[in-house]
Amino acid sequence: MTIAIAIMMEDWETPQWVREQIAPMLPGVDIRCVPEIGSPEDIEYLVCDKVPPGLVAKLPNLKMIQKLGAGVESMVREPGLGPDVRIARVKSVSAAREIAEYSLLYVLREHRHARQYAENQTAGRWKAYAPKLTTDVTVGVLGLGHIGGRIAKTFADIDFKTIGWSRTEKNIPGVKSYTGEQGLKDVLSQSDYVISILPSTEKTRGLMNIETFKNFKPESMLINVGRGDLIVDEDLITALTEERLAHAVLDVFNPEPPTNDHPFWSHPNITITPHVSGWNVLDSIDVVAENYKRMKSGDALLHEIDREAGY
Repeated sequence: MTIAIAIMMEDWETPQWVREQIAPMLPGVDIRCVPEIGSPEDIEYLVCDKVPPGLVAKLPNLKMIQKLGAGVESMVREPGLGPDVRIARVKSVSAAREIAEYSLLYVLREHRHARQYAENQTAGRWKAYAPKLTTDVTVGVLGLGHIGGRIAKTFADIDFKTIGWSRTEKNIPGVKSYTGEQGLKDVLSQSDYVISILPSTEKTRGLMNIETFKNFKPESMLINVGRGDLIVDEDLITALTEERLAHAVLDVFNPEPPTNDHPFWSHPNITITPHVSGWNVLDSIDVVAENYKRMKSGDALLHEIDREAGY
């Protein structure tokens, strides 16, 4: 069984770096780096952050895709992907911690008025703003899995009122859990900060639309660190214009990056970052080697996704 490694994200790790990490764990295994994969018929195990366009259709013997990260929606919908090809992801503690840090950074920026103070410094304006008591501020987290649970716990641990919404009820200390359509409305209507780490599925794509934004507090802020297709872009612009929410911090987009003329770039109440909330996955790189071994032996995979559910 031959492994191929592909990395599409610019300014991240290289296929060669990934090979250097896993090669000592898989002595004697043939590991190739895209685009130099030799005969496509040899490749049965593909390791990647994103699937290079058209590659899967050229791999007739592909048995498994191992994602270096969490989101797998594009892989599930990849043209030419055979029905029996399995997909697994990693659950990096480092990346989950980083996404929680990112979320905390932007909540505290607003909570302690850091953005306003930076603007005031530029304008030469001396003005103080009283922060709310942390215990009077509610943070709502949409998606309470591996990463979302870490985000929610981070805020609960420093005494923010923390609530969350997910497909099934979760038991996280200090976090009130909601489910269902009414549960989503309840979370949005209570939250001063809404943080989404939802996956991309048929039920979540376009979930943040003009009707959903009607449930937000006018002074609230949305942080999206999940998937870009959660948001209907034009509806977010409308919601901000109508003051249904005050600000949005977006780390993910549909497509990525946004086009040069996209209104998000210049909107005064939108903050853009280039999909950097979670970065390091070295702590979970051993899953790549372990799943290779399990694939060969027929054992259950680590973090295999349900292709029908999409995550």
